[in-house]
Amino acid sequence: MIDTTQQNPNDECAVSGRARLLGDDVNTDYIISSRRKRVTIDADELRPYLLEDYDKALGDSVVAGDVFVAGSNFGCGSAMEVAVTVVRAAGVSCVLAKSFARAYYRNAINNGLMPVICDTRGIDEGDELRVFINQGKLTVRNVSKNAEIDGGSLSPIMLDILQAGGLMSYLREHGDFVGIT
Repeated sequence: MIDTTQQNPNDECAVSGRARLLGDDVNTDYIISSRRKRVTIDADELRPYLLEDYDKALGDSVVAGDVFVAGSNFGCGSAMEVAVTVVRAAGVSCVLAKSFARAYYRNAINNGLMPVICDTRGIDEGDELRVFINQGKLTVRNVSKNAEIDGGSLSPIMLDILQAGGLMSYLREHGDFVGIT
């Protein structure tokens, strides 16, 4: 679930955390190896193997509250949901990227992981980041550099799904898509 705390009457801080840098074309097999998915798709059991074929040291050092910051085409490759759920199991609630693979983006929303499309070039490893929401518009504040980045926007239903913690939680709470015709 994306936590929101009132920042001012118009902005809600949805995510706050330390930047963890990844590159371009981080595919789902880099996020969690195919050989691991053959054994189980339980995200909690897979957590120790996060990013093991990409950067094992980075995967081991991820802590709850971290924010993944990537380049272009994040989540390319297979459409396995476990590549999202293992990121969530590690305590990461948000990924900033220049672009996402379409299936990963949708799986992220459905599983309560906030995908933010933005220019990530000015963000460095360890920078303190905050993602704010104002009427669906996302703004990324790099607190370490006192800079703001446009994060695009999310539709009201996407925000509601994220706020609920994912699609299944949303449907359990509402029973259907509220206000969607």
